[in-house]
Amino acid sequence: MGGQPSKLITAAESEKLILERLRSFKLEEREGDRVETSSDAEKTEEHHGQQLVREPEGLPVASLEVWIDSVVKDPKNRLAHAALSSSDPKQTLTSRATKIANQHVFNVQIPFEGDPITNQRSSGRCWLFASTNVFRVALMKRHNLASFELSQAYLFYWDKLEKANWFLEQVVETAKDDIESRVVQRLLGDLVSDGGQWDMVYNLVEKYGLVPQALYPDSWNAMNSSTLNSIVKTKLREFALKLREAANGDSVSASVISGLKIHMMKEIALIMTLLLGQPPKPTEEFSWQFVDKDGKAQQVKTTPRAFAKDIYSSEFRVTSDAIQSMVSLVHDPRHEPLRKLTVSRLGNIVGGRDITYVNVEMDTLKSTCVKLLKAGVPVFFGCDVGKFSDRTAGIMDLELFDYEAGINTSLLGMSKAQRLMTGESAMTHAMVLTAVHLDEKSGKPVRWRVQNSWGTAVGEKGWFVMSDAWMDEFVYQAVVDPRYLGKEVRDVLKQEPIVLPLWDPMGSLA
Repeated sequence: MGGQPSKLITAAESEKLILERLRSFKLEEREGDRVETSSDAEKTEEHHGQQLVREPEGLPVASLEVWIDSVVKDPKNRLAHAALSSSDPKQTLTSRATKIANQHVFNVQIPFEGDPITNQRSSGRCWLFASTNVFRVALMKRHNLASFELSQAYLFYWDKLEKANWFLEQVVETAKDDIESRVVQRLLGDLVSDGGQWDMVYNLVEKYGLVPQALYPDSWNAMNSSTLNSIVKTKLREFALKLREAANGDSVSASVISGLKIHMMKEIALIMTLLLGQPPKPTEEFSWQFVDKDGKAQQVKTTPRAFAKDIYSSEFRVTSDAIQSMVSLVHDPRHEPLRKLTVSRLGNIVGGRDITYVNVEMDTLKSTCVKLLKAGVPVFFGCDVGKFSDRTAGIMDLELFDYEAGINTSLLGMSKAQRLMTGESAMTHAMVLTAVHLDEKSGKPVRWRVQNSWGTAVGEKGWFVMSDAWMDEFVYQAVVDPRYLGKEVRDVLKQEPIVLPLWDPMGSLA
């Protein structure tokens, strides 16, 4: 809570006297030697060819004392301190009215959401959980299941191996670059992230297929991936130095590099298999036995790749062909809408589909999501889940925490584009939309129903509510069926993409 205006003015006047003695701003023209003082700053900045020049300044102790005194003299601030310093400020500042407003009431909801609520545990596999939660809806209908999960660990295993191979290939391609270059350092920094993107899911399913979770359940290391990642990253960094040395050697041949890389990948496969277990072979038949929701014992014999091609539900228009054609819409206000985007050196499977985004206005992204939900289709989406969200309550709302009342400041001073530019926000988590509540008069979205993958102990038994205003600010992506897009948006896929650097926020992996 802020201080009284009269007290703030008094403090400012005292501070001004101190700063006038300490201030040493100066402006210097690029041409000529004339020096201007800070009193001329406003006038000189209007002219071209001039540059602000100043000496770095430390914090003056006298000013700090004035600032802090002005805070603690205000009784409202003392009350705020007592409340905020003894518990999590977010809990203290949570708006009860906002919690009440975000009820699980929706007038547009897909008829079959899938069950159970999944749990990625202590891993970054949300994109695999979100995508398999979309895939399973059709399979559950096809096989008359009340509850079903696809094996996220199966895709996780192959993704780690493919990302390791992808990384080593990038190392070879950049072997002539200085190891201190930004690209090489970025590659070395985030080698085999648990995260991913929709096109990466497509690549995995196309090459390796899918299996029921019962046939390849989570191991401890799938649920708690930090040790696995640490081991694999250490080995890959070691391998990277060896590959760079070999690639820069005299008269090195392509076959030598390939042989060296194969040896390295065999060691990564050893680590992965020992920590995660041997997965089903993509082209080898498995036998899946289950009891359907009518209590009848059933059996399916097929291969992982054939099982993935067998995703089909005419009722929900979710099929393997529909999944193949899905389009990743993004809202990145740093770029013009209706532009195709991609990210350099971002991927998982060499020779697979590139990461591709179609940049659109937020209204286009949201209206397309509404169309899919009305058609009964769940929607994979990517967002910055940590902003203005309450994990326990399962609420994402810009008005959830009243920072202005509690600490006399706003945390919404930047635009969405500015948050991306400064690293304040990025796509950090993937979930699934299953419902939306539309205003009866305007038809505009009010709130959205979100299926998360953090288990049933959070939110409303695992379900979250997202306000439409929150979606505007912190949702960046929605993966949609192109049949629900206008021709103008579909035509963007024919464009040559704008290639973003690997460190761009759109290169973040959910």
